[in-house]
Amino acid sequence: MTDLVPPPFSSGKTLMERVEDALLPLINLVFLLLMFFIVAGQIADEPLPELPTAETGAQQQEPRADLSVTSNGDWQIAGQVLNTERLLASLPPADPQQPLTVAAAEGLAMTKLESLFRVLENAGYTEILLLTEPAS
Repeated sequence: MTDLVPPPFSSGKTLMERVEDALLPLINLVFLLLMFFIVAGQIADEPLPELPTAETGAQQQEPRADLSVTSNGDWQIAGQVLNTERLLASLPPADPQQPLTVAAAEGLAMTKLESLFRVLENAGYTEILLLTEPAS
């Protein structure tokens, strides 16, 4: 009677020789990648550009806002607190080419901002640019 399972493969090599044979293609691949990056990579003589810092950011002019919203939800134009009627009379006319810029205070609740957006949308403002403080 013959066995259905073939005998285990045996090449006559020790375990260490088989491990070395398995590592050889990996070593070749690493060497080829190393050579590729040495040849393909260029070492630039120019230094990296100066990254912006907090000092240079402070020197930049702050963006101009058509409308400011304080943290308690007051609407202001040029420091004057406005109600809905005065707000719509004080804003520039709605222009799809020029978005209305709204500066929102950091602690402003989203519900108050949504109510402002509803008022502006009903007045015909379709493009609004919201200015906020960057996260720190």
